[in-house]
Amino acid sequence: MKMRNILAATTATVALAGTAFAAGHETMKIGITQNNVGVDSYQTTYEQAFIAAAEANDAVETVVLDAGGDVARQIAQMEDLIQQEVDAIIIWPTNGEAVIPAVRKAHQADIPVIVTNSNIAEAGFDFVSSFSGPDNITQGARSAEIMCDKFKDMGIESEAQVVHITGQPGYTTAIERAKGFEDRLPEVCPDVTVVDTQPGDWNREKSQKVMEAFLVKYDDIDGVYAGDDNMGVGALNAAKAAGRDGIIFVGATNFAVGYEAMERGEYWGSIYQSPVDDAEAALQTAIDVLNGEEVPFLNYFDTPKITQDNMGDYTKPVF
Repeated sequence: MKMRNILAATTATVALAGTAFAAGHETMKIGITQNNVGVDSYQTTYEQAFIAAAEANDAVETVVLDAGGDVARQIAQMEDLIQQEVDAIIIWPTNGEAVIPAVRKAHQADIPVIVTNSNIAEAGFDFVSSFSGPDNITQGARSAEIMCDKFKDMGIESEAQVVHITGQPGYTTAIERAKGFEDRLPEVCPDVTVVDTQPGDWNREKSQKVMEAFLVKYDDIDGVYAGDDNMGVGALNAAKAAGRDGIIFVGATNFAVGYEAMERGEYWGSIYQSPVDDAEAALQTAIDVLNGEEVPFLNYFDTPKITQDNMGDYTKPVF
């Protein structure tokens, strides 16, 4: 099934959910504390999709908060939602370790917690009802496969050198995508060398500066792996400005800017991930938990490979 069809199916599911809870209770009140809505278009679109899905469901009332990337603010927001006695809390963690005590407090208050998009650290798993989001280790591994396959097509798999731009340090998605990539690349292309790794913090401008430094430091760069397309396009911009052609760019979370760069033939591949799917899946998971339905602890949605070769099978991202 193509992703455009999955979106329609997911929307229909969300709109119909919640009737079991509402039949004998008040409207279910679901609070969400997000990571950092303003940092990129993925998170902005996620919030819009979450609000739209909740508004389409008469059985749901939401409290929508944003931590602005601040761990202390997110912990305070968790405590506020507990004080409001919401029926469930969805958290997009700013830091997978630091939020565990706040998640534990919610659990102790008998408020189910659903983690969205980026999981908390394993030490907090006992306090969580479900994780809803992408399998980030698989995403990193698939990005490694995309890059390796391209190097093999080019005949440089025995000598290629790669630089790696990671997301925000301490952020579970960044850690898991990096691990997936770094573990898988030597399995499929054992002679490819990752010569340097630096964080880009999910920020295009910072990633451009990181890439500028890489270009000064290394005369030979054959590939760039970035933890998302926002950072990948920042790196691409640095390479274009420096006149360094022939570098293979691979990312994850296919942003519109990444898709457009693929259309121009400047950016090779990514992982297709929809913030609309992400938001609707999180809300649906919370509703299912409140309805007493059996929900898998790791509730992943699929995130397939997308390259210049198959991008016609996927709609351009809206973020």
